[in-house]
Order: sequence, then structure tokens, then C-alpha cells
Amino acid sequence: QVQLVESGGGLVQPGGSLRLSCAASGFIFSSYSMSWYRQAPGKERELVASVTNTGGVTTYADSVKGRFTISRDNGMNTVYLQMNRLKAEDTAVYYCNTLRGIRNYWGQGTQVTVSS
Repeated sequence: QVQLVESGGGLVQPGGSLRLSCAASGFIFSSYSMSWYRQAPGKERELVASVTNTGGVTTYADSVKGRFTISRDNGMNTVYLQMNRLKAEDTAVYYCNTLRGIRNYWGQGTQVTVSS
């Protein structure tokens, strides 16, 4: 079965950096696009970044462009989100996601808190 396991969240000061990882299993990782979403308290879940199956094309929410970088290692079945110049408004639970057919798969999420 499809499993997505996120790691790397934590508490960081404004202006700091974190790298999130998502280890995938149960499907042919190199065949599917991968995405990171986030959900802040009281807000809807929003798309942060996506990467195509080969890693050749990436897309970002306007709010994170120039600060976040999504990448993947198909040999390790892992997708990453490098987050730089973090802001308080980046505080959220971050989720790894893949879409297979009409079904969305989600990880359990990892908390990112940006605070001084």
C-alpha cells in the first residue's frame, strides 16, 4: 500500500531554514509527480510546491517562490522541500502528497513552527 512518511519539521527562528523529507513506498515513485501542501490553524490546506516525476518541472505557490525548493531523488524514493528565509506565516503542518488516478494519498504531516 502507498505510504508517505514526512520528517524534518521543527521550531525555527524567522529567517532560518529547514529541509523536509518525504519517504515514499508502495508504488513506482519515479512514475508520479509529488507535491507538498501545508495547513495552518484555521485555514484550508494549500499547495506549496510540486515536482514532476523526473524532477524536470517544478511549480510553487507565489508565497514561497524564491525561498522554497522542491526536489526529489528517485533512487531513494524521497521528495524534499528546502525552506529558506522562513517567516512566521510559514508556520503550518506540512504534508507530502501524490495523486494516483483519482485518489490522493497523504502523509501524516510534520509540524513547522517559525517563531522567535
